[in-house]
Amino acid sequence: MARMRNIVILGSTGSVGRQALEVIDAHPDLFRVVGLVAGHNAAALDEQARAAGCSNVGLGEAAAVELARSDEADLVVNAIVGSAGLRASVAALEAGTTLALANKESLVAGGELCMSVARRTGAAIVPVDSEHAAVASCLAGRRDGVSKIVLTASGGPFRTRRDLSDVTPADALAHPTWSMGPKITIDSATLMNKGLEVIEAHHLFGVGYDQIDVVVHPRSLVHGMVTFDDGTILMNAAPPDMHIPIAAALAWPDASPWNAPALDFAEIGALEFEPVDHERFPALSLARRAGEAGGTAPAVLNAANEIAVAAFLDGNLAFTAIVEAVARVLDSHDVEDANDLEAILTADAWSRAETTQLLPEVATL
Repeated sequence: MARMRNIVILGSTGSVGRQALEVIDAHPDLFRVVGLVAGHNAAALDEQARAAGCSNVGLGEAAAVELARSDEADLVVNAIVGSAGLRASVAALEAGTTLALANKESLVAGGELCMSVARRTGAAIVPVDSEHAAVASCLAGRRDGVSKIVLTASGGPFRTRRDLSDVTPADALAHPTWSMGPKITIDSATLMNKGLEVIEAHHLFGVGYDQIDVVVHPRSLVHGMVTFDDGTILMNAAPPDMHIPIAAALAWPDASPWNAPALDFAEIGALEFEPVDHERFPALSLARRAGEAGGTAPAVLNAANEIAVAAFLDGNLAFTAIVEAVARVLDSHDVEDANDLEAILTADAWSRAETTQLLPEVATL
């Protein structure tokens, strides 16, 4: 019988945080909330705390780091948006606590550091992203003979749109299959999100970038695949519902308690896959280049992208200029080692300042 688990949720008022609370609320015999942290939405946090019967709450990055270290926690869900979640991830791993990671930026900006700390303390990193959770399920019990890891991308709202010059924030936020927060939705529209996931997969599964592929799968039913040396392929298919990977992460290594209806393949019919159009969506190749460069390059890529996406959402940058701005900043960066937190945060701060300074010039292109 599975034991009760004490859960801390960082970023509890966001999309993943709210769905994690729904999973926990559905299984009070398995999970107990012992800590909640939000970015700035105090009213929503207070409501969540009262509903969960949790008095250990906080706002902001400092509170996230403190609760990530909690001796009471069996598992920390990091659902903070952006590189602001890195310190908390490191804190949880330093404490030896299982980290259910929805904050992909932790491994993008600080992958070398996070994996090193996890190895030293024995802390497990369990993926919450649907793609990485899918790959992890395919690899369960079979890690030898892996040829390729394949991540699927929906293609976003502009998969078939040729002219992207006049894209508005409202256009880019209209994702065809997933309901997510604004930043990750824009990243999905540029395919930067998939580039960040490639870097994340490199660290999570310990494979080279030449062993990680991306294919477009518009219906978002197959979330990840693994090709083995003997020619066989294992794939994970499920409805596009984040409750499924969240529940699996909360229960890890036990079986997930979430009961979702299985896909009816006779009703679905064909499963379509397409190659990525790298010319229209250069973000994926740019992210792969940053990952292969290693060191501080991924942190710079990520920070520049956060600033550029915010500018686009504010109406101050064209959609097509997001990746242009990131590319220029990455090209101007001298890569350094990223094996300690301060080096990563220094690179992050440099990238934000450099991108902010560059935006007026890029906005005129």
